[in-house]
Amino acid sequence: MTEPHVNRSNLPIGDRPHPSATSIDVRDQDPPHTPPEPLRAPEGAPNVVLVLIDDMGFGAPSAFGGPCEMPAADRLAEGGLRYTRFHVTAVCSPTRQSLLTGRNHHSVGMGATTEMASAAPGYCGIRPRSAATLAQVLRANGYNTAAFGKWHQTPARDVSPAGPFDRWPTGEGFEKFYGFLCAEMNHWYPVLFDGTTPIEPDRRPQDGYHLSEDLVDQAIEWVNAQRSLKPDTPFFLYLPFGATHAPYHVPREYRDKYKGRFDHGWDRQREITLRRQKELGVVPEDAELAPWAEGVPHWDELSEVERRSAASLMELYAGFAEHTDVQVGRLVDALSQAGALEDTLFVYVLGDNGASAEGGLGGTLNEHRFASGIPDTAEFINAHANALGDETTHAHYPVGWALAMNTPYQWTKQVASHFGGTRDGMVVHWPNGIEERGGIRHQFHHVIDVMPTILEAAGIPKPDAVDGIAQQDIEGTSMLYSFNDVRAPDRRRLQYFEMVGNRGIYHDGWMAVTRHGTPWEMVQTGRRYFDDDVWELYDTNVDWTQARDISAEHPGRLRQLQQLFLIEAAKYNVFPLDDRMTERENPKEAGRLDLLGDRRTVTFHGPGLRLTEETAPNVKNRSHTITASVDLPPGGGDGVIVAQGGRFGGWSLYVHEGRPAYAYNYFGLRVHKVSGGDTLAAGPHELRLEFGYDGGGVGKGGSVTLLVDGEKVATGRADATIPYYFAFDETFDIGVDRASPVTDDYPTADNEFTGRLRWVRLDLADDLCSDVRSENERELFRAAHD
Repeated sequence: MTEPHVNRSNLPIGDRPHPSATSIDVRDQDPPHTPPEPLRAPEGAPNVVLVLIDDMGFGAPSAFGGPCEMPAADRLAEGGLRYTRFHVTAVCSPTRQSLLTGRNHHSVGMGATTEMASAAPGYCGIRPRSAATLAQVLRANGYNTAAFGKWHQTPARDVSPAGPFDRWPTGEGFEKFYGFLCAEMNHWYPVLFDGTTPIEPDRRPQDGYHLSEDLVDQAIEWVNAQRSLKPDTPFFLYLPFGATHAPYHVPREYRDKYKGRFDHGWDRQREITLRRQKELGVVPEDAELAPWAEGVPHWDELSEVERRSAASLMELYAGFAEHTDVQVGRLVDALSQAGALEDTLFVYVLGDNGASAEGGLGGTLNEHRFASGIPDTAEFINAHANALGDETTHAHYPVGWALAMNTPYQWTKQVASHFGGTRDGMVVHWPNGIEERGGIRHQFHHVIDVMPTILEAAGIPKPDAVDGIAQQDIEGTSMLYSFNDVRAPDRRRLQYFEMVGNRGIYHDGWMAVTRHGTPWEMVQTGRRYFDDDVWELYDTNVDWTQARDISAEHPGRLRQLQQLFLIEAAKYNVFPLDDRMTERENPKEAGRLDLLGDRRTVTFHGPGLRLTEETAPNVKNRSHTITASVDLPPGGGDGVIVAQGGRFGGWSLYVHEGRPAYAYNYFGLRVHKVSGGDTLAAGPHELRLEFGYDGGGVGKGGSVTLLVDGEKVATGRADATIPYYFAFDETFDIGVDRASPVTDDYPTADNEFTGRLRWVRLDLADDLCSDVRSENERELFRAAHD
């Protein structure tokens, strides 16, 4: 119960008054002064653990009938509740922003991912200060707070040592943060932040390192410290995994456990999963499989070679999912051993969107390669089958498995119109607050409902003001009413959905939807007009899975819902609709602020700097020059001067065996190398790379020239270049090549430049492809990494 003398509606809570001095001598003070009371949460407020899995569909986890064994989710569900009609926003950043603010994603500026932010209010990628986060509210009410894992909400231009840091996790209410701020991460060689400090783990895969395990190690250590030092203070632990987003990186034994389990194919898997779902009660007995997506082959239409590659990629994904959940189980065990589990409100969200179709119809060993329109053949995948999941692969399964992992619903991630993109399983476990064990809850809910649920459970009111800023309404509806009332009528009766033009509107079981695009078509031709989109109508009161379009039978109902969508969209900043993807990754096209803006020359002083692709100089599709001032040791030295990207795409200027060298890695398919000249003499030198871009489009080749002290020492070519994006999980590095290496001329670790690096300057030519980009805007690759 909230103390009557504590105003929790205006945060932070003000200091309590203290009595005035009544004497000169402290010994005569009456009444004697007492220490100020520390800020405390309301009496009975539970601990809160919020776990989020990335890119997992409703039909993947065993707790909801899927083939991926997830013992921790099963255990928590058996001791708590399964929510069967829980919805998210269809892609990553928007779901996370809504989860932590309790507002619709357009209301808090996250109509798409941070890399796709534009100037429009609903799409700017900047959380308004009038929408304080759950962590800010809990911390201001006496909770200790920490986040471990994927944070994909900070504006892309802010992710640099120059900040600002107010929209990093530690600026948004988390006292402790350990994780990464981008769309995805290499689980073997991650680049992380501890607070705002860039770090790389000391351990390597050969030492048993894996990012998911590291995150849970850190989380357990933090919880144990809280319990040891402040056992009476509740904590809020947010654990958003990078898994099961590509790349699928997992110890071999988890992958091998599923060997042969998916040879029956995705059509049969949908039938098996639906049967299990009915047995569990997470779908009704009359639920039907929703229609198969057009353009996707059925299993019996594949060749034997294609079936083998597809099955092996699904084996990999299933092992990845189980390994992630096993780490959650370690956290659950730690909470139990600390005596905290019984009074912990544990919310386990099994997906921030539906299963991802971004691996294409055949799957890929490098999702960035596929996103640029270069698919992998089944033969190529099978030739590398033994390496699946290790550091040399960056795999993603085929569309058919994404559809199967969304059983019984249709479509996938990105498609906000259909439940395959927006409906995910959720488990809630709170022994001290939930009476039933193993319960099923069918109330309709949305990710914006999580924050008000937690606040109500903690006895904390929704704040009117935070840091002097009046707060906009929390748009979510608390789910607490359903915890101990299985028959409670729905309190969320209306909800809109929108993502890259895919739209839907739900009202009292009726749902009107229109799909605007196909998520695995990375290359588009021609503009799609929103007025041309075809609307469908479903009565989910009797058609649980959106299996039967009844728009022709109920045109009046369809028109009513279409109008209702317009009202809701106008209310929540959805307009103007924006289906651009690649264009919005270019700050100029998107109309958003860029860190470097129009600067054509950038100088870096000394080694050590690590930048994301969004904050680094953009060398793609343009001529450029890199000049480095160095002092070399005897023998010419060794190591990296400057590099960007890694094994799956990037470039590096380095010294190899005492000679200058340059490597351009084209999507991991081939590495163009240029080196030459005599062994460099000890002492000061100026090393220079000149890259002459061919022009005539994006992704073209270019000439490479290496110079030492102004003298040309080697020439060569890169026949093709990466047009749009090197990698989300790699960085631009000065004096070292972090994470995976661009070239095998130097090792993954210990590739630092052995000389002294005084400065590095990048000189960029005018963007040679600005005209090409505008002329062929619909032919650009469709970036969908979130």
